Amino acid sequence: MYHESIVSELLDWIEHNLDQSLTLDTIAAKSGYSKWHLQRLFKSFTGQTLGTYTRQRRLTMAATELRLTQNSVLRIADKYQFDSQQTFTRTFKKQFKTTPAVYRRLDHWPSYGMCPKIELEAAHEQPSIQPVAVSEPEKEKPELEWMGLKSSTPSYHCQKTVWTHWKPCSDGVSSKSC
Repeated sequence: MYHESIVSELLDWIEHNLDQSLTLDTIAAKSGYSKWHLQRLFKSFTGQTLGTYTRQRRLTMAATELRLTQNSVLRIADKYQFDSQQTFTRTFKKQFKTTPAVYRRLDHWPSYGMCPKIELEAAHEQPSIQPVAVSEPEKEKPELEWMGLKSSTPSYHCQKTVWTHWKPCSDGVSSKSC
């Protein structure tokens, strides 16, 4: 329960700081955990890495701003900490399957790609899915036949001679006349 409240507080803090520079170091310092432990803890409660969640939330906020304001794509990209408009556009297109400019002009407001804020309490009310072992019926496997050629060679270079003898035998695997 203690870890859940830490992650819940972090989710709120991230939400209020999406327009700030959020690095793993910054978030780890806020939590008091090491970067490695924080990543594991966050993923165990949310199912996502910190980086993925933060990026998806930023893009969702940017998509909302695209629809509700006339701010330029560059200004929105800068506000949500993207290095350039090109980086923003490429990442936006990956999540929303369209460019920011086209998204802004759509007649409808698509929900595809939107990432809502994670609320841990709601996540724990959902029934958990438990893995079930499914066994396949055993199939009868044919008995394997092994075939070989016993030979002594004085060096590695003599293997061509052995192979020349072996090749005709291996073509007809069912024949045992080598």
